[in-house]
Amino acid sequence: MKTVNIHDAKTHLSRLLAEVAGGEEIVIAKAGQPVARLVGLGDGKPHRAPGFLKGRIKVAADFDAPLPDSVLAEFEG
Repeated sequence: MKTVNIHDAKTHLSRLLAEVAGGEEIVIAKAGQPVARLVGLGDGKPHRAPGFLKGRIKVAADFDAPLPDSVLAEFEG
């Protein structure tokens, strides 16, 4: 991880952003003390893998069967 002072960060912001876009993380320091970290955002989209839960979730055969009268009575109270 690269550390730069505030003055250099202001002077070379475009170059630092290019480095961050390439995967680098940069710490910005004031008087030698870290105050911020410059990191890339990635593509902004969450990684989705359709079917990653296949075989791990079971749906009961009677999932959409009507509820028993005793349960319905609780809802209608």
